[in-house]
Amino acid sequence: MAPSSRLFPGRPYPLGASFDGKGVNFALFSAHAEKVELCLFDASGTREERRLALPEYSGEVWHGYLRGAGPGLLYGYRVHGPYDPKKGLRFNPNKLLIDPYARSLAGRVRFEDAIFGYRTESPEADLSFDPRDDAPYVPKCRVVAPLSPLDEDRRPRIPWEETIILELHVRGLTIRHPEIEPAARGTFDGLASPAMIAYLRALGITTVELMPVFAAVDERHLARHGLHNYWGYNTIGYFAPDPRFGDRESFRGAVRRLHEAGIEVILDVVYNHSGESDHLGPTLSFRGIDNLSYYRLNEEPRFYQNDTGTGNMLNLEQPRVLQLVMDSLRCWAIEMGVDGFRFDLAAALGRANGKFSESSPFLAAVLQDPVISRMKLIAEPWDLGADGYQLGNFPPPWAEWNGPYRDGVRRFWRGDEGQAAALASRLAGSPDIFGHRGRRLYASVNHVTCHDGFTLQDLVSYERKHNEANEEGNRDGTDANYSRNYGVEGATADAGITALRDRQKRNLMATLLLSLGTPMLYAGDEIGKSQGGNNNAYCQDNEISWLEWRHIRPEDEDLRRLVSALTRLRRHRPFSRRRLPRGEAIAPAGLKDITWVTAEGEEAGEKDWRNPHLRAIGYVLAALAEEDEEGDEGDEGDGARARGRSFLVMMNAAEEALLFRFPSLAVPFSWKALVDTTLSSGLVPDGAIYRPGETYRLESHALALFESREEGAPAS
Repeated sequence: MAPSSRLFPGRPYPLGASFDGKGVNFALFSAHAEKVELCLFDASGTREERRLALPEYSGEVWHGYLRGAGPGLLYGYRVHGPYDPKKGLRFNPNKLLIDPYARSLAGRVRFEDAIFGYRTESPEADLSFDPRDDAPYVPKCRVVAPLSPLDEDRRPRIPWEETIILELHVRGLTIRHPEIEPAARGTFDGLASPAMIAYLRALGITTVELMPVFAAVDERHLARHGLHNYWGYNTIGYFAPDPRFGDRESFRGAVRRLHEAGIEVILDVVYNHSGESDHLGPTLSFRGIDNLSYYRLNEEPRFYQNDTGTGNMLNLEQPRVLQLVMDSLRCWAIEMGVDGFRFDLAAALGRANGKFSESSPFLAAVLQDPVISRMKLIAEPWDLGADGYQLGNFPPPWAEWNGPYRDGVRRFWRGDEGQAAALASRLAGSPDIFGHRGRRLYASVNHVTCHDGFTLQDLVSYERKHNEANEEGNRDGTDANYSRNYGVEGATADAGITALRDRQKRNLMATLLLSLGTPMLYAGDEIGKSQGGNNNAYCQDNEISWLEWRHIRPEDEDLRRLVSALTRLRRHRPFSRRRLPRGEAIAPAGLKDITWVTAEGEEAGEKDWRNPHLRAIGYVLAALAEEDEEGDEGDEGDGARARGRSFLVMMNAAEEALLFRFPSLAVPFSWKALVDTTLSSGLVPDGAIYRPGETYRLESHALALFESREEGAPAS
């Protein structure tokens, strides 16, 4: 049935375009608009066929009902009102606007002058008014059929303490994988292909964290250089998948297949800002719908608050904008079936009246929401505003990216002085940061690398960033890399340097997976991915960023196998415990939950921690049977797994080998060698048994791991 020729009043809820089987209800929030027109396009999206004014305005929502309309209809809005940037008003009905609630977008933004609300050549810049129609250059919204909730019973529901996260880019991970069908490479279908699921399971990953998959736009300066925002941290559609990865159905299908394989899906989401940039940015959606409501503006409202460093900030203190964010989260959680969210620049989301507060509207809304509060919630706990570093200040049950963990591990293995004491806290779950309000070990999301910065290979190959390909004069990206090249900047044929780099990669990866807290790996590190020293490859949708699966060195195949072995090892309770260790006795005999030891086999004391030259340290993680009280069920619970298993880790970041003495503990353990990073595989075959007081030769730049054997127990 063809759509009717006029709009009926419809309803103000739900927001967006809602198909009910007979027609479509359109509802758009704008507190300051004077008129809203619904623009309908032909199936190609190139010809505007009709404009219909939304006939009703209820509770600051413009709405209308179009009988006979249905899924596949392409539309956009033109919003009328004052154009007075000095008062924060930027209405321009010549600009076709994306519905903030659009579930699907057709096409991408093309950077032509017409997409700006002002005359770009004007000396007054954004104070001028541009009359050109930009419809040919912006995406069209597509009406979709409603989706039923994804089956809750299919969720893997991995306990936090067993979670091992792999951060990945859907396109970069799959675009060159030879075992994925060519048409599926770079897409959601490729991510959930049999080959990729088998790889993730073999690696021991429980949870994938997808870099942004919402519809996003490029920045203007990238368009000038023929580059694209590959990472996608420039969102323009908070309900719509980015078309380059696939559509809603393919995303849901991917989530379903990953769930069937026991793998969770977390989305990296960007609600702190939109892709419209600063006052000189394009008018694509929010700016033209209601600039005063959607954005945090300065005292001079022509300009935007910019604690994000990206040009603007969404105004989550405005109830309807907060509703947009919460509705988006529930859409992805319920309809799309995701298991959690990582929030980009989350400190910006937690601001109220300009200051971070755990009782801010957003954080309060999340904690009271019956759906989102039960998701895995991870904060990037900083922004660029005043007091923007808020690590440790997010309320339970949030987890947080732990930047000091990353820096501390890098600096220790690089050989910096004075790192041992701080490192001990990081390896123990950072109790100095998270040891309050009953926060659990999972709160510390430990990582050595992530999308932002050097890859693992580059961390041991470069001492300076090499971002020239980004066309920003190598000014972008951090200079605080805490990296080392071991004699040559970049690739080298020197066998000695290459061997040392490979050993350091094993050290860094083993440290991450043997630390307390939630480990997060960056996809490609386990197979030697290099970006040629580019530590900010956000605009490199090419070989710089893509994983190369066909030419993996044997040494990196060994690293991948070591990672797989260590992820399996984390199933033992000493590594997957819930509670922060206290360094206190957990058994009548006096065995502590964590014991720090020196190379002499003695328990580390205050004098050792004050020693700036201390570059060798060890720790014993004891099985914590008391945690059975927290609800383990049956003989297969975590407590059953943990009984009798304690582990000793030795680390030597010095330039010289040393003899590390096995400690004498309250329980007379012997120790079986499992890992030694001086070996190319990292794994010790048929490990020898060592007794208290004996010594182990620990080479320079090396880590060793041992499993406990009680005296008299048979070797296995």
